Amino acid sequence: MDEDLRLPLPRDKYDTRSAAELVTLGWNKVELVIPEILEWPQDINWPVATMFVPFFVDAGVRLAPFIRPVFAESDAIWTFNILHEVVSQSPVLANELSGELERLAYSPTAAEHLEGVSHLARQILDGQRYQGVKRERTAG
Repeated sequence: MDEDLRLPLPRDKYDTRSAAELVTLGWNKVELVIPEILEWPQDINWPVATMFVPFFVDAGVRLAPFIRPVFAESDAIWTFNILHEVVSQSPVLANELSGELERLAYSPTAAEHLEGVSHLARQILDGQRYQGVKRERTAG
């Protein structure tokens, strides 16, 4: 039996025990099921979703290949939640996803614009630019 089949995936939005177990296992043990785990922030109000957010933020750049397909979906609310809860909290991840952020900011779909994705993506990009200027000033 594959190891990922024995992982304690949450059964429902209230299964915080399984979510906590997954987080405790760490990235290397759960990497194969990241796409399934990444579905929970589709509704950030679910208790399970909030348990995964710090784990995703800590993953940083390793999460980028798993987030790109989310941005390709037509679910603007899911995209917004990932941007707001994860990408905005991880400058290294935001930097890694800068191409996707540019697309979301300046060429959003109608749904992405309506849900505030484009505005949030611009804010994240502006924050990156500000951090770059701040670093240059402190280095000089």
